[in-house]
Amino acid sequence: MKWQEFIKKSLLKPWDVAIITGLILVSFAPLVIFGLQRTAEATVTKEAILRVDGKEIKTFELSEGQETYTYTYEDEHGDYNVIEVSDGKIRIKEADCGDQICVRQGWASRNGDTRVCLPHKLVIEIQTSDGSDDGSLIY
Repeated sequence: MKWQEFIKKSLLKPWDVAIITGLILVSFAPLVIFGLQRTAEATVTKEAILRVDGKEIKTFELSEGQETYTYTYEDEHGDYNVIEVSDGKIRIKEADCGDQICVRQGWASRNGDTRVCLPHKLVIEIQTSDGSDDGSLIY
């Protein structure tokens, strides 16, 4: 049976096939549009925000392959924390607090990670520009 004979015997009219095919193609338009939009917004920045007693003191940009450097925060009482930034990660390298828990926490590199030194009321929080983790997939 030929295609034209099938259409004549069925309830489909000649333009119905063209309309159905067009609707199927249009249904994929959001995938194409949002896919192009994601590639245009692929640049995600990551930064660590240093806060002491709730006040923002400094912002560190975190990126892969960056050189290692340290920043020393010292308050008015002489208490200090040495913060190290390296290759998209940040940590509290040294502190003069008694418990040293902040030093033992290690590196932070993912969105939402925090490092806290309670005796000095110091908090380091990592944030990304789009709120996602590296390598996370959002559908």
